Amino acid sequence: MMDICWLCVTLAGIAVYLLTQFIRFIFADADLTLLWAARFGNKPESKLRGKVVWITGASSGIGEELSYQLAALGARLVLSARRENELERVKHTCLERSSLKDEDILVLPLDLLDRASHQEKTASALKHFGDIDVLINNGGRTQRSLCVEADVEVYQALMELNYLGTVSVTKQVLPHMIRRGSGIIATVSSVAGFVGVPLATGYAASKHAVQGFFNSLRTELADYPNITISTICPGPVISSIVQNAITEELGKPVATAGDQTHKMSTERCVQLTLVGLANRVKEMWIAEQPFLLFCYLWQYTPTLAWYLTKILGKKRVHNFKSGVDADSAYFSKPKVKTT
Repeated sequence: MMDICWLCVTLAGIAVYLLTQFIRFIFADADLTLLWAARFGNKPESKLRGKVVWITGASSGIGEELSYQLAALGARLVLSARRENELERVKHTCLERSSLKDEDILVLPLDLLDRASHQEKTASALKHFGDIDVLINNGGRTQRSLCVEADVEVYQALMELNYLGTVSVTKQVLPHMIRRGSGIIATVSSVAGFVGVPLATGYAASKHAVQGFFNSLRTELADYPNITISTICPGPVISSIVQNAITEELGKPVATAGDQTHKMSTERCVQLTLVGLANRVKEMWIAEQPFLLFCYLWQYTPTLAWYLTKILGKKRVHNFKSGVDADSAYFSKPKVKTT
């Protein structure tokens, strides 16, 4: 009788535990490894204060918010993007929000497409600070166009910028980290780096290439355990990336970015990213539901994921054609754009 009672209590405990984890997953906004690190792992301020962090794409969106939060933690910064005036604005705000001094933040204009300049830019960062502890590859653009309507030049541009530009900067910084025997190379990829995404065939291809490159590079660096290769895979996040998306023609702007309020806040995305860096998480999935669920389905049940992707992919294309944000209103009928 005692054995039966003990078994019942054990089964009940397991059931409560599983139910609790299920409820937590429903409200989760990152993969379970990253959320565990956020609760029990190293705090970003303990690991990133005083470090030299080079951020590409620092003039807006996730890169801009990374700059602010890292400055608040006391990290020294190299801010890079094409628009120097915007980098100066970000630097000014960083100084206002932190105890950093002017010399703690280097504005280093950088064009990812100008690969011939990357060696010189890296040398400038090293001359100013002496070290680069963390490289965050964040620069890039997304896409909003159907494959059948997009010029081939769109695909070339996305690969040149998102993939080859990132690889080029990485190849300049990596030898320095190998000589030191330590460092973090983090790259903002996307959920589109390992799932299929309609309206972003070129963008997804470039992010798949990024994932493949860094997953392979990580294995090459097995003899350097203190060098971490980390890929950051956000789902939909509020930023200017949609406004700056490449359409079916180079130079043609997005007609409308649509409502972005349903997406994860940039602040939360960056908070989780810094937790991942502080704990040297190799791959981070940062997304609200239902996108986080899709990450797990693609990883563990790809057949089911394909089925659901077909359904929601049709919805995404319909949203796009209706003039609303492609990522919105998956479970309700969007209002057609009126002029």
